[in-house]
Amino acid sequence: MSEPAAHISIDDPEVNLSRIVDRVEHGEEIIIDRAGAPVAKVIPLKPRVNRTGRGSLVGLTMSDDWNSREVNDSIGRDFGLAP
Repeated sequence: MSEPAAHISIDDPEVNLSRIVDRVEHGEEIIIDRAGAPVAKVIPLKPRVNRTGRGSLVGLTMSDDWNSREVNDSIGRDFGLAP
C-alpha cells in the first residue's frame, strides 16, 4: 500500500513550486489545500518510452502496400482530406 499524499497549504509562505515539483519528481504525491480543504493534487507523470534510439522499432513490420495510392486515399478519407 502506498503512503498517503502529503498536504500543503497554498497559503504557507514557505511553499514554492520548485520544491513541490522536486518532491513529485521523486515519486511523492502532493495535495494542495486552501483554508484546510483540498483543492488540487500534484502527481508524478509516468515516463514516456524513449523511441529515438536505434532499434526502438525492432519487430515492426509493414505490409507490402503500405504506401499504395489505395491505402493513402483510405487514410485521407478517414481524416477528411481525400475525395
